Amino acid sequence: MTAHSAEPAHGSRGPLSGFRIGVTSDRRSSDLVSAFERRGAEVLHAPALRIAPHEQDEQLLEETRALGAARPDVVLVTTGYGVCRWFEVADAAGLGTELTEVLDEAHVMARGPKALGAVRAAGLEHVRTTVHESTEGMVDELASGGTYRCVAVQLHGYTDETQLTRLSALAGSVLTVTPYRWVRPEAGDRLSRLIEAACTGQLDVVTFTSAPGAAAVLDAASAMGRYDDLVAALRGRVMAAAVGPVTAGPLVEVGVDPVVPERYRLGALIRLVCDRLASDQVLRLRAAEQVLELRGRALTVGDQEVLLGPTALALFRRLAATEAVVPKRDLLACMPEGGDEHALEVAVSRLRRTLGSTGLISTVVKRGYRLNAARIPS
Repeated sequence: MTAHSAEPAHGSRGPLSGFRIGVTSDRRSSDLVSAFERRGAEVLHAPALRIAPHEQDEQLLEETRALGAARPDVVLVTTGYGVCRWFEVADAAGLGTELTEVLDEAHVMARGPKALGAVRAAGLEHVRTTVHESTEGMVDELASGGTYRCVAVQLHGYTDETQLTRLSALAGSVLTVTPYRWVRPEAGDRLSRLIEAACTGQLDVVTFTSAPGAAAVLDAASAMGRYDDLVAALRGRVMAAAVGPVTAGPLVEVGVDPVVPERYRLGALIRLVCDRLASDQVLRLRAAEQVLELRGRALTVGDQEVLLGPTALALFRRLAATEAVVPKRDLLACMPEGGDEHALEVAVSRLRRTLGSTGLISTVVKRGYRLNAARIPS
């Protein structure tokens, strides 16, 4: 953190100008990052997990040969990426034709449109999707149809033991195929910084695109001793945004209520984040004849815009939350790096200079400070 509480804003303004967004995904993260940055946001990218191919493809080939021998009557396909990689490895080993035959003979069910498109791209037309686009939904549909001789499942990065147990009760045998796996990134510094930024209110949104990734963020926060702080932040001012209800699951379990788009797609997630930030996270105040607008950490006072540092942002938000006097102890509690009353006085003095008017913040002797502005209803 720099010694200054604010810096001039720069760059072209977009609908997300001033906002800081944390992106925790690995796959297709560039799509999310570039989309938010094009709209003016600052992005902190820290993959909680990354997708790694098998160190040796022989395991995948053994699983493919097992399918060829078993000829399952049902194959559940969960991800388009997994299907593409599965066929890529099988083709390289001369097993592509056999894999196509196995899937052509089986009843193939795809978890969503991307998985459906990948299967059809492989030349298979007899495939359908589920209504709820989840592994649980596919198993529900199978459960309504009776029992089966053999069911095969293409796993998506991690093993869903609950659904595999359910399948074991429906089928004589259950085979699994894992074209890729989730692994923790070797460098954890970026994720630690993202968690710390969320805990101290320096992020406006954290996005999640997979259930394992969401669980990994919570696990990392626990290892840092910041679990309670992160959960509190995601329950409060820092918006959690998940691409779908399955991804949201680990967050919901700990009492976080993430926003989820109606269509479980990255594009829909991006639009939802933009809409929610514009409607819920833009603070407008009137002080005499002057209008103040806070978008993320970008504060506009009249025709001047500055980017607030962490301490200035925390103080301004706390002062703007009420028209009453805010006690010094409350302001000290919200300062990211803590401090004593002298540090608070220095920080408030810097914030006054940033606002360009000493009259906007009043000192109430022996009590605290008050922001002389009223919120403008949205």
